[in-house]
Amino acid sequence: MSKPSRPRDLTDLPGVGPATAEKLLEAGFKTFEAIAVASPQELSAVTGLSVAAAQKIIAAAREALDIGFKTADEIYARRLKVAKLTTGSKNLDKLLGGGVETQTITEFYGEFGTGKTQLCHQLCVNVQLPREAGGLEGKALYIDSEGTFRPERIIAMARALNLDPQQALKNIIVARAFNTDHQMLLVEKAKELVPEQNVKLLVIDSITGHFRAEYPGREALAARQQKLNRHLHELSRLADAYELCVVATNQVMARPDMFFGDPTAAVGGHILAHAPGARVYLRKSKGEKRIARLVDSPYLPEGEVVFMITDEGVRDA
Repeated sequence: MSKPSRPRDLTDLPGVGPATAEKLLEAGFKTFEAIAVASPQELSAVTGLSVAAAQKIIAAAREALDIGFKTADEIYARRLKVAKLTTGSKNLDKLLGGGVETQTITEFYGEFGTGKTQLCHQLCVNVQLPREAGGLEGKALYIDSEGTFRPERIIAMARALNLDPQQALKNIIVARAFNTDHQMLLVEKAKELVPEQNVKLLVIDSITGHFRAEYPGREALAARQQKLNRHLHELSRLADAYELCVVATNQVMARPDMFFGDPTAAVGGHILAHAPGARVYLRKSKGEKRIARLVDSPYLPEGEVVFMITDEGVRDA
């Protein structure tokens, strides 16, 4: 039995007339993917439709995209199509099972100076490379919450890979996030930019900085975690719907109750611990060397590798 052809226009979806389609487009829901991963509540809020009507539109979009139950062999076939983005270090790529994966969130956390932002800059350059060179032939979207993005670093890394520095800069779309609400709004805006600009990498550096500053103390913990959870779910849906690499850096905190081992832990608690597909802990070694440890992954074994941060970018030690 052949599958129904995918609708070409939003008005082809049941319950979506010209006026509703216009509201959806204005709100950034320009594709079936964006509608399929939306919640009925947010679709209802932007269109004025009832939640029940919004649910029907979402269900129709999912049916058109064939989103639903699948057999395990179908899921395996999709997993085989997951693309990998090189980090610039073969050691680090091997640790990650071939590189940073599309369709999921990868988290890098560590203390100041461990290479988190350097790695993000390198990935923004590498994503522009041909696929045979470990790239994804796309653009990068960089949400900077700490004012650490440096175009000068992009130029140096691009030159090292024989890329045109000016073109490399043009292929990276940067926004500075000034608080948690602004950061979440920028992720909403990403729904429009990703398909329009051929974005293949979304970076948030760092994901927890504003949350940590705006919600201090135990009494604000529940509100912070709920908001962070919504943010992470939105990122996860973006990664899955548009086959993106989503990379988030995270800060660390000291754990005074730890008497043995490393007392540092990632900020965000269990909410953030469960969201990423892979969590990588970075720490300093001698000179330019850094140590990366894969802390958590659904299918990769834990391990540790050494890489370097050089003038040319991320490289093997």
